[in-house]
Amino acid sequence: MDYQLIHHTAVGVTDLDRSREFYSSILGLKERSRPPFGFPGAWYELPNGQQVHLIVWPNPTLRAKGLETRDVHIALRVKSFREAVQYFFGKGYRQDSADEFSRIIISPKPIAGFPQLYIMDPDRHVIEVNAAVLDSVPDAPQ
Repeated sequence: MDYQLIHHTAVGVTDLDRSREFYSSILGLKERSRPPFGFPGAWYELPNGQQVHLIVWPNPTLRAKGLETRDVHIALRVKSFREAVQYFFGKGYRQDSADEFSRIIISPKPIAGFPQLYIMDPDRHVIEVNAAVLDSVPDAPQ
């Protein structure tokens, strides 16, 4: 088998409008056209033809727990870790947030060998954002 890339990741969601807001406004993904399936959803385009598909499903598998870095997650690669951290700080994410949906975990020098940050979407799906190298980590907003 000669796999070339992950074509798409399907994410079960409960509220399409709320999830669209997160994936478009928070993650900054570009929505693309979607075939007229008999169920609601949205598709997002990533580089190299990769995609994220949101699917409204009456019985989705959803996490019941909070933000945990070792659980099932989607990982997105960015060019600048510093810019990604600043971006999410600008969206209201904080390391010390009591609200799990605005909490961010920042791991600039993890064992994996590349910097990572983690947030959660409205349905508790864990999203990792990482970079190939650590270009620095901005200070948390006051």
